[in-house]
Amino acid sequence: MEIEDFGVEIWMNAYENNCTYNLAETCVDSLTVGELLDLAGERESILDELSAMRLGYGAIAGREDLRELIAKLYTGQKAGNILTTHGAIGANALVHQTLVEPGDHVVAIVPTYQQHYSIPRSLGAEVSLLPLREENGFLPDLEELAALLTPQTKLIALNNPNNPTGALIDATTLQKIADLAALSGAWVLCDEVYRGIDQQAPHVTASIADLYAKGISTASMSKSFSMAGLRMGWIAAPEALIERIMIHRDYNTISVGMIDEAFAAMALRHAEKILARSRELTATNLSILDAWVQEQEHISFVKPGGGTTALLKYSAATASHDYAVEILEGCGVLFTPGSALGMEGYLRIGYANETEVLRAGLAAFAEFLNRG
Repeated sequence: MEIEDFGVEIWMNAYENNCTYNLAETCVDSLTVGELLDLAGERESILDELSAMRLGYGAIAGREDLRELIAKLYTGQKAGNILTTHGAIGANALVHQTLVEPGDHVVAIVPTYQQHYSIPRSLGAEVSLLPLREENGFLPDLEELAALLTPQTKLIALNNPNNPTGALIDATTLQKIADLAALSGAWVLCDEVYRGIDQQAPHVTASIADLYAKGISTASMSKSFSMAGLRMGWIAAPEALIERIMIHRDYNTISVGMIDEAFAAMALRHAEKILARSRELTATNLSILDAWVQEQEHISFVKPGGGTTALLKYSAATASHDYAVEILEGCGVLFTPGSALGMEGYLRIGYANETEVLRAGLAAFAEFLNRG
């Protein structure tokens, strides 16, 4: 199976370990195990659980209490609608592999996580891209979406809040997208890894799985929950589709690690504490970033409504890949070039790392800009 190079991952693999200030990281500042245990207040009980754990495969579809806890993150889901996966990246791949066949038609918004258009193409689907434009606040144009849909459209792929723009599709617009999908009988896959850290109350993005009978939500412990090292994700979808996905999952996952699931279950028992930390950090850091951008003559952005990322538009004539390398070499700050996301002329910033790292990185970048 031929598939396109994964632009963002290739960039990160090449450069993320060679920077002073990593402003390309997209997770909320990762928790240590000690910090998680302190937040949860379950240090002794989790150690007792792990000590007694027999390291077999565990529950193949995911342990029951964990799936129930995940279901509580939604308004209309039950444990039977949940399947655990190897991160959201595993969840997305499984959904595409289950639904998309050669000759199908898929619509994907761009920019987005590259899985959502490269995997369908590799499976032989015709993929139509719906561009998000700065003048629209990087929100999808529903008239353009309607024009792309055909009776053969199998799947619409979104991510919300959006990576890399931070744009947030509200519940009303999501419902309109669902209504358009229903006209073609299409599924809607929404990658919701940044759900739970919207900038405005109630801070939780509406989920497509709760709004549409053929809505599929993928998410994980990586971004909003600050635990990418667990490699714990999930799919929320109708039970009949979960059963179909399980067939594919048997070939590439079997089960998710029992230790990962134990820590995830502990974290989700205290989800509001962890999300409160993430919301405070993202709100503080976005305020810092916003104020910094307002002071820059050659940088602008559309302020994100959620998530941990934003696109910085720059005025230099340099191609984004070369410019990102120049910045890294010139001041030690790592951004992701827009070219890795199909957005030339921009740099993606991840602003939810440690606040002092963000402050120091932005100060170093400002000095670099002033030297130019």
